[in-house]
Amino acid sequence: MSRLLIRSSLGLIWIAILLGACSSLGPVLSGRPPGPPSSADVVTYHYDNQRTGQNLNETALTLTNVNSTKFGKLGEFAVDGKVDAQPLYLSNLNTASQGKKNVLYVATEHDSVYAFDADSAGAGAPIWKVSLLASGESPSDDHGCFQVTPEIGITSTPVIDRSRGAMYVIAASKNGAGQYFQRIHALDLTTGQELLGGPKTIAATYPGTGAGSSGGNVVFDPGQYLERPGLLEINGTIVTTWGSHCDQGAYTSWVIAFSAGTLAQTSVLNLVPNGSDGGIWMSGTAPAADSSGNIFFLVGNGTFDTTLTAQGFPSNKDCGNCFVKLSTGGGLALADYFTPQNTVAESNADQDLGSGGTLLLPGMKDAGGATRHLALGGGKDSIVYVADRDNMGKFNTNANQIYQQISMPGAVFSAPAYFNGTVYLAAVGDSLKAFPITNAKLASVPASQSTHVFGYPGATPTVSANGASNGIVWAIENSGAILFAYDATDLTKELYDSNQAVNSRDSFSGNKFITPVVANGRVYVGTPNSVAVFGLLP
Repeated sequence: MSRLLIRSSLGLIWIAILLGACSSLGPVLSGRPPGPPSSADVVTYHYDNQRTGQNLNETALTLTNVNSTKFGKLGEFAVDGKVDAQPLYLSNLNTASQGKKNVLYVATEHDSVYAFDADSAGAGAPIWKVSLLASGESPSDDHGCFQVTPEIGITSTPVIDRSRGAMYVIAASKNGAGQYFQRIHALDLTTGQELLGGPKTIAATYPGTGAGSSGGNVVFDPGQYLERPGLLEINGTIVTTWGSHCDQGAYTSWVIAFSAGTLAQTSVLNLVPNGSDGGIWMSGTAPAADSSGNIFFLVGNGTFDTTLTAQGFPSNKDCGNCFVKLSTGGGLALADYFTPQNTVAESNADQDLGSGGTLLLPGMKDAGGATRHLALGGGKDSIVYVADRDNMGKFNTNANQIYQQISMPGAVFSAPAYFNGTVYLAAVGDSLKAFPITNAKLASVPASQSTHVFGYPGATPTVSANGASNGIVWAIENSGAILFAYDATDLTKELYDSNQAVNSRDSFSGNKFITPVVANGRVYVGTPNSVAVFGLLP
C-alpha cells in the first residue's frame, strides 16, 4: 500500500500510527531518524488531505472532563509575530538537542519557525527557532491591504513529511531595494536547518495573454501574490496555491508544484491565463486531495469563459469562480469543474464561491445503491455546494448542474468538518450547525445547532474523538476570542467556553481564520503573538 493511500483513509491512518508501520515516500532527509509516532500526528491543515478536521485518536479529552472545572488554559508559547498558519504537531520525535519529545511547530508572519516541547505548555525556551529571512531582508509589507497586516511572512499552513524528516514552508520577504521574494523551504524536523539545498526562489510563467502577461506568457510576480491556502503534499509533490492582496493590481490564478525530494519545480498551472483575477485563498484553509491523486479547491472571483468547448470547458481556459478538480498524473491539469449559472454576475459583484474551504467526504451509497464521492465548499454567495467528484457539473446557463446545494444564512469564510456521518459548519452570523448525511445527501435542515452565533468570519470547527465515542466539536469565535467545545451528537450541549472561568483565567487574544488543533490531550490556538495551550488542569 502506498503512503498516499494511507494518508487518504482516516481509518488506515490510525491503524498505521498504532502499529508504527507508516511506509515511506523516500529516504529520510535528516541526519537523525525522526522516530515513529506514539499518538496522532498533525502534519497538514485540518489533519488529513481530505480536510475532514477530525482527530479520531484523542483519548484524554472526553465529554465528562471538558468543562471549566477540569479544563482550561495552561499557558502560551510566545512567538515573534502573528500566527496565521495552523500549528502542526509530531509525537515521540527524536530531537537533536533534547531527545524524544512531543513537538509543536509554529510559523509566524515575522518569517520565523519554532519547535516547542508540546508538553511544556509555554514554559521554557523552544527546542529550536529559525528565521527564514535572507541577509538584509525583512518580512514583506502588507501592500496596503488589511487582510494580512502589519507584515507578511509565513501565512499558509506548512506541511510535514515525517518519513523524509522535513517540513515544507513558503515564506515571503522583501529586501532593502524593495524587491519581493517568495521561497520554498524544507526544514529539518529535529534542528530547523535547511534541507535539499534550499531555500528555492519561486518563479513561474505560463502561456497566456491575461493580467500581468508579457510576450505571450503570464508571469508570476512574487510581490503580487499571497500564499494563503495551506500546502498540500500528494504523491511526493508539494502543491501551492496563490491569492492576491485585496484584489489589487494585475493578478491571475496560479497553482505551482514542487518535488518533495528535491524542491525542484515540477508543474505549473494557471486557471485564468487569458483573463484576470481568480485568486485562490479560501480563508486560509487548504486544497484537498483524494486517493486517486486528484486535487479539489475553490477559485475566487475572476474571468470565466461562458463559451465552452465541445467537452464543456471554458474556451479560453479561464475558470475563475470555479470549484475545480485537478488531475496530477501527467502534471497539473484541469480535469473537471463546477461554476453556477450566474458566475459572471457573482464575479462582477465580488461574490465569489471561493471564500470558504473544501471538504471531501468518504464514499457513500445513495438511495439507488450507487457510491457517491462528494466534495463540498461554500463562499460569499451563502451557498454550500455539494459536488459529485466524478461529475462536477461544469457550467450551464439555464440551471446549476450541481449534485446538491444548501443555502446558508450568511457568507461562508470557513471550512466544514466531518465526523461520524455528519458535516459541521458555521457561516458568518450563524450558529455552528450539524448536517447529518442520509443516502449521500446532506440534510437541508440541521439536526442541531449551537446557541452561540458566530460573527465574522464564522468558524472552522475541529472534531476530537476516540474512534466514534467522546466526539467533541471545537470552534473559535474571533470576535471576543472564545474557544467553544460542544457535544458532537447535540450542538445544543455546550461543554465549555473560555469565558466561563472566573478572573479571565482562560482568556486569549483573537485572530482571524484560526482553526483549533487538538492533539494528545491539548488544544492549541494561534493568536497575534503566541499559541495558547488548553488542556486538563493540574
